[in-house]
Amino acid sequence: MTESVKGKVVIVTGSGRGIGAGIASDLASKGAKLVIADVNGDAARTVASAIVAEGGEAHAAHADVSDRASVRALIAETVSRFGRLDVMFNNAGISQTCPFLDVTEEDFNRIMTINGLGVLIGTQEAAKQMIAQGGGGKIINTASIAGKQGYPLFAHYCASKFAVVAITQAAARALAEHKITVNCFGPGVVATELWQQLDREFMEHGLTARPEQAINEFAQSILLGRVSLPKDITGVTTFLASPASDYITGQTVMVDGGMVLI
Repeated sequence: MTESVKGKVVIVTGSGRGIGAGIASDLASKGAKLVIADVNGDAARTVASAIVAEGGEAHAAHADVSDRASVRALIAETVSRFGRLDVMFNNAGISQTCPFLDVTEEDFNRIMTINGLGVLIGTQEAAKQMIAQGGGGKIINTASIAGKQGYPLFAHYCASKFAVVAITQAAARALAEHKITVNCFGPGVVATELWQQLDREFMEHGLTARPEQAINEFAQSILLGRVSLPKDITGVTTFLASPASDYITGQTVMVDGGMVLI
């Protein structure tokens, strides 16, 4: 890239696997200093170790994004180790396959707490650190095609991702005066452990009869003709973390192979 992320201190939550691990690995390969944050500490350490083995710089940390004290501790640990925080990826999230009429209050609250409240807390606490240290910063949130359209088997997940888009726009307006940009990106169908979970849930609900049927059927509307991999996402995420995106804020960049056209 013309404008580099080299030397930038970056937290990626939920980076013990999937898209988050891909985001972190790509940034580390370009010289960023990564904090691999995950509620699964062992998974975080595995990803961090792999980055270090490849010559990158990474530190593993445990974090529960729905708990403000945990997020504050994560940021304090980051600053203690690397001196500052330049980029915050609020990526951690969960999903669940559930027919619309069967979604319970417990289902809704669990997903909204992690996916919605977690992004609010992560954005607030990262912004406080960036304001205190001066010089601006970048906050990047993981949205989804489900943040632009409602799907009947994922109503509560969609609600949480619409919330991510709304929080991103509100934060962009609130933090611009501090030279902090806030954007999100919207993946579509990504072949990760999360979709393996959803695939199992489709079968448990009797919605599909065989493994991978769900992901293959859901992916039929992708204009580019295939499901994505984390490496399809990282061009956009590294761009958003770099100075090349300094004049972009409040936006949702869709990285979905052409599933949602907005």
